[in-house]
Amino acid sequence: MKKIGFLSFGHWANHPAYQTRTASDTLLQSIDLAVAAEAIGLDGAYFRVHHFAAQLGSPFPLLAAIGAKTNKIEIGTGVIDMRYENPLYMVEDAGAADLISEGRLQLGISRGSPEQVIDGWRYFGYEPAKGETDADMGRRKALEFLDKLKGVGFARPNPYPMFPNPPGLLRVEPHSEGLRERIWWGAASNATAVWAAENAMHLQSSTLKYDESGKPFHIQQAEQIRLYKEAWKKAGHTREPRVSVSRSIFALVTDQDRRFFGQEADRVDKIGMIEADKRAIFGRSYAAEPDQLIKELAEDEAIREADTLLLTVPNTLGVDYNVHVLSAILKHVAPGLGWR
Repeated sequence: MKKIGFLSFGHWANHPAYQTRTASDTLLQSIDLAVAAEAIGLDGAYFRVHHFAAQLGSPFPLLAAIGAKTNKIEIGTGVIDMRYENPLYMVEDAGAADLISEGRLQLGISRGSPEQVIDGWRYFGYEPAKGETDADMGRRKALEFLDKLKGVGFARPNPYPMFPNPPGLLRVEPHSEGLRERIWWGAASNATAVWAAENAMHLQSSTLKYDESGKPFHIQQAEQIRLYKEAWKKAGHTREPRVSVSRSIFALVTDQDRRFFGQEADRVDKIGMIEADKRAIFGRSYAAEPDQLIKELAEDEAIREADTLLLTVPNTLGVDYNVHVLSAILKHVAPGLGWR
């Protein structure tokens, strides 16, 4: 049994082939897709966060809206760039969204990835401390966010407050009990996966990671997951860790599927430079008739190691088509792999 969710990058553009021409289209269709995904039995609705781009950049209003219109589907991000965040304000936003969804938030965070603009976090008013890199700053903010999610008071109360205070130091509100245990870290390297385990975060591993061995992507990713699990066990955490991997998977069951994604059938892993000094490996896409897809996916070691699979969706093609894409995986592929 495996949890299966979708991951949307939330693109929009004034393009004649797009069903998402505006930000409003993307936001409203994201809500509709999450509602429909819950109805067909999907386990999660996740959204990528990018700033300075025609994509979803402000996740908490969207997550709260989905939480209010659904009942059981997990709701999350993959991932929020912590370099842009105020950890205390984020605790408030996340707490509110989690309470609205009655404890279904699964929040993916990370130190950040290549951006649309140079050092975009500076425009948000943030600077690394002396001796820090921007990656260090992102991890420091992540740790502060985790600490404040515990709900322990830390702020000195005003002796003459507008409203009566409870005794002791104050915390930010609203506090959502249990949210600290539902934070995930998006790791691009083996080292940061281990760091995530040491800090009791679940692991999100996407369709790319740093190329650390020259091996095929799914093998490198499976090795990363095993290192994470070993580090979790060594750290002595009492709860079970969770691991998600992302994949682009399309079951070709209609002529429309074949027109859209038939050319993906021969895709292979790719190597590229995600940063000036970082060689990355990008995992292949999967697109085939269901029987062939089952054979190919059965060889993916990282999917076998993960308990959660996030299917990247072409959100620009609209809600109905994406429901079809997800339904085809649930109906024609998942049972043959023991995912359902």
